[in-house]
Amino acid sequence: MSDESASLSLSTVQALAEAVRANIARVIVGKLDIIDLLLVALLSDGHVLLEDVPGMGKTVMAKALARSLGATFQRVQGTPDLFQTDLTGVSYFDQRRGEFVFRQGPIFAQVLLVDEINRATPRTQSALLEAMAERQVTVERETMPLPRPYLVLATQNPVELEGTFPLPEAQLDRFLLRVRVGYPSEEEEQVILHRFKNDEPLESLQPIVSAEQVIALQRVIRQVEWQPDVERYLLAIVRATREHPAVTLGASPRGTLALYRTCEAYAAIQGRDYVQPDDVKRLAPSVLAHRLLTTTRTRLRGSGSEEIIREIVDAAPVPVETIALPHKG
Repeated sequence: MSDESASLSLSTVQALAEAVRANIARVIVGKLDIIDLLLVALLSDGHVLLEDVPGMGKTVMAKALARSLGATFQRVQGTPDLFQTDLTGVSYFDQRRGEFVFRQGPIFAQVLLVDEINRATPRTQSALLEAMAERQVTVERETMPLPRPYLVLATQNPVELEGTFPLPEAQLDRFLLRVRVGYPSEEEEQVILHRFKNDEPLESLQPIVSAEQVIALQRVIRQVEWQPDVERYLLAIVRATREHPAVTLGASPRGTLALYRTCEAYAAIQGRDYVQPDDVKRLAPSVLAHRLLTTTRTRLRGSGSEEIIREIVDAAPVPVETIALPHKG
């Protein structure tokens, strides 16, 4: 592929990302940084864990993203009595046809929102793990592929722990990003009051991109280039998590690759064909923090894994070489 066509393709990523961002912003007030992270996950073919208290607009944001993509959407509420088949689907006997027919469950939607995933039992969580990791579902020894693109957005309330089943490290590691939505500012909250006073803007959202375009863009972002010093900067941050005294288990090579891919996607939606150190700094907490297992003493002190990542990022020497500007053709 020529430099001109590569530049054109990457500029298409930025244009479509801006269009989707603006479309979602018709419903969601503020939170443009969160919307960008959802787009990064989508373009990186990953999944997102939204960790925050109820009422922050996580469901509306997921619906707005699905509508902007023209994608199918399903929401599942995690509860202890949620069965694996409630997610995957079930076979039933069709008397007219005289045979068993499989009825697909919500896990076959292109955008799946699982609310309070930590209230579902480990067995149900494991069904979701297979779908997230392998993009397929196995029911009654038959394996079925899931649609593309495929994005799982799971939420959990970090405050209420009673009656929950904490996600194991293996499943947390399957989430590309962990994102905290946070409260809106006073000005944003006033805009929310006015925006939803008379109508429901979500109902009027129209698709901006197609599923085929998203799949193509997932390939295009691989054209983003890395300077060797920036790659070494990324590796230094990840490897420092394995040697930090407050960490029992550092980020795995899967975490390294996740940070690498998300930096490429983030650079592309910002209109660049190269990754810069600020991209690594910006994404490291969201990509790496949930992959760390901290010591008991650290948890008792109330120190979070995000603080550890920021401490590591602040201590890592930043490359100072000049980064080449993207080729304009």
